[in-house]
Amino acid sequence: MSVLSDTATVLLRTLDPETAHGLALKSLELGLGPRQRASDDPVLAVDLCGLRLANPVGLAAGFDKDARAPDALLDLGFGFVECGGVTPRPQPGNPRPRLFRLTEDRAVINRMGFNNEGLEAFAGRLTRRPRRGVLGVNLGANKDSEDRTGDYVVGLKRLWGLADYFAVNISSPNTPGLRALQSAEALDDLLGRVAEARSALTGPPAPVFLKVAPDLQEADAEIITEACRRHAIEGIIVSNTTLDRPASLRSAHAGETGGLSGAPLKEASTRVLRWFRQAGGPTGPALIGVGGIASGADAYAKIRAGARAVQLYSALVFEGPGLVGRIKRDLATRLRADGFNSVEAAVGAD
Repeated sequence: MSVLSDTATVLLRTLDPETAHGLALKSLELGLGPRQRASDDPVLAVDLCGLRLANPVGLAAGFDKDARAPDALLDLGFGFVECGGVTPRPQPGNPRPRLFRLTEDRAVINRMGFNNEGLEAFAGRLTRRPRRGVLGVNLGANKDSEDRTGDYVVGLKRLWGLADYFAVNISSPNTPGLRALQSAEALDDLLGRVAEARSALTGPPAPVFLKVAPDLQEADAEIITEACRRHAIEGIIVSNTTLDRPASLRSAHAGETGGLSGAPLKEASTRVLRWFRQAGGPTGPALIGVGGIASGADAYAKIRAGARAVQLYSALVFEGPGLVGRIKRDLATRLRADGFNSVEAAVGAD
């Protein structure tokens, strides 16, 4: 499986990034993707806000915006998969080119702009899908919406019962003004309305997470954590892409507008993760670590910094789907080498 999938990854990298992404997703949709055969090491099992994960390695939002291939993605060996971001109404996103590989930096810059087919197409696919595995939905707001907070409520209501958790994404840098929802007053209003809407919904419960930016100050982590506590938001995803451009970047695409992800984001996102761990402590909202994960060591560092689970995406562009299995094997080895018999035991160890 690894040789074939890695060869395909090399071939896809010869294409325009967005074209390559579309072909990869179409292949998965047609059932042509690789599959993990072996069961996960029991040491990797973890409880994430009531969701039992066979392993803590998830796929971040952005790869499958329209829920076209969630089960094929789960078959790659992910412990959970997050689809979206999805907005109430379809929108084309920003003009192409809007996705750039920074090969020398093992990074990606995107300014996609929440391009997606909208809630109804998304809901239709999930309705037809037999429920298996842990599937999350990343909720967004339309660029031209007059009530962006209302867009999240609409998405939550429409997709309730079709997913295992929901992520409220207020941190995309490619929708003008969206990150303003991270301010104290706007965030309190948003989370209050989301919590009120959820309390009126029936059926099996589903945790709600908040996805934040890495471009925050330490005091912001305390404000956001307290807002999540007040409104019973179960988790915080740390973090989305960054607007920062580290001086270390070497690629000719380094100056492109958009959110930067991949290896250069690793240190900054882990630092912000630690701030949220300090703000919430072991009893605060569960943390999901994202940003620059390309190895078992990277995943382990996020867990020791306070994450109960992790997500990746950009590293797959360079490493291919075989990366998922390599991360899990290395993570299991590291946990046991340090005397931990579970992921939970290592959370916040640093």
